Amino acid sequence: MPISPKLGPEAAAANMADIAPRYTPQEAIIEANRCLFCFDAPCIQACPMGIDIPSFIKKILTGNLTGSARTILTANILGGSCARVCPTEVLCEGACVVLDREKDPVKIGRLQRYVVDYAQENRLQVLKAPSGKSGKRIAVIGGGPSGLGCAAELAQLGHQVVVFEKKPNAGGLNTYGIAYYKMKPEVSLAEVELVKSLGVEFRCGVEVGKDVSIKQIEKDFDAIFLGLGLGKGGRLNLPGEDVPEVVEALDFIEQIHTHPLHDVAVGDRVAVIGGGNTAIDAVTQALRLGAHEAVIVYRRTREEMPAYEFEQQLARTYGVKFLFNVVPTEILSNSKGHVTGLKLARTSSANGKVQILPGTEFIEPFDMVIKAIGEQKQVELFKKLFPALEIHPRGVVRRNPDTGQTNLPNVFSGGDCANGGREVVNAVAEGKKAARGIHAFLSGGKTSGPVQPSRYGVQGAPVGSGFDKPIRVLELEKEYARQRK
Repeated sequence: MPISPKLGPEAAAANMADIAPRYTPQEAIIEANRCLFCFDAPCIQACPMGIDIPSFIKKILTGNLTGSARTILTANILGGSCARVCPTEVLCEGACVVLDREKDPVKIGRLQRYVVDYAQENRLQVLKAPSGKSGKRIAVIGGGPSGLGCAAELAQLGHQVVVFEKKPNAGGLNTYGIAYYKMKPEVSLAEVELVKSLGVEFRCGVEVGKDVSIKQIEKDFDAIFLGLGLGKGGRLNLPGEDVPEVVEALDFIEQIHTHPLHDVAVGDRVAVIGGGNTAIDAVTQALRLGAHEAVIVYRRTREEMPAYEFEQQLARTYGVKFLFNVVPTEILSNSKGHVTGLKLARTSSANGKVQILPGTEFIEPFDMVIKAIGEQKQVELFKKLFPALEIHPRGVVRRNPDTGQTNLPNVFSGGDCANGGREVVNAVAEGKKAARGIHAFLSGGKTSGPVQPSRYGVQGAPVGSGFDKPIRVLELEKEYARQRK
């Protein structure tokens, strides 16, 4: 049988409601009072954007929500979405001193959401572009988090920016690929409007290389930022993979963001193949949309699963089942071409390698299979757009990590196409750093404005100078590696 929607409008809306509703003013004050306002503030050091967390929380207590929002959004233009989707448990909240004292950190993410939502709903103009313009034009290719971070920073530095986005709306995965119960697309679209308010122009529904040539862009713009995401989902290369009920995880999530919830089809028994955070988002939403059972199929052990532990626990809370050390060998279907199950085999994993154990095959019934095995690198697209662009052996754009500059002096890059896929906050940070790199390039090597000292480092210092902390990509990579062990 083909899959179909399972819930009515009211039930679907209730099941997909916010997992962490916004604080009331009283709740925000109570939570803000838990902050110790540490002088050295390890939470700031753990934030890829270097938000002055004690400062914005202190402003909540004094009733200065406009100033609080300015503190957040000056550092991170996507403060609203990051408040919802950041892995705060392993970043700012994971570094919170209160966590050591009380085993429960200050809920920095939820406080940040409270402030930014207030600013959005009250249409507070906390940021603005300078009146003086540089006369320079920059093309940003890709309207996802890195592109938005780059565009907003460039606009505030006085440059004219045009964002080219092939989808109908900008925002990237924030608009189309985040679990609905974490963040609705309206949040991302409001942030796009915030970037627009800084004077950034958006050309959506325009695919670079097809609707407009790179030759034309290079003629019209002084510099280019490549903020393309990853490509299509990877293939399993299994028999039966092309039947209708086998879907990509991000395509499934995009349906949830672009269709009425009660119109999204889901199976009765759903298998999600993969072990990352996207797999968790897909399997949990399948259950919330009415699947009777949803199962994660992962080829390695639970300890090797790359999804954050708190995400795994969330899935278990909602009744998700896990099959570890299991790999699909065939997708089974009936005579009418509909999925009926998976043929699976047990595996062993050691030293990073997975081996199928002979004679261990078995069949599990499913009527829907969601693939969450990662997205393909866009190497061919890069070669088509910029034949001389250097590509790393990992399939990502090779660039200076401090400035985002590639081997082509006027081309900069950041986000998933340069780092292979990380968190939203990392993409925004890389876009912002690349904007500083572009500004220096267009200014003949000069940095923007006077260097402003602060308790936590030097804000506005030249990127890569050693004084631009606390945006510390290498340290965060080490932290991610430690958390995933």
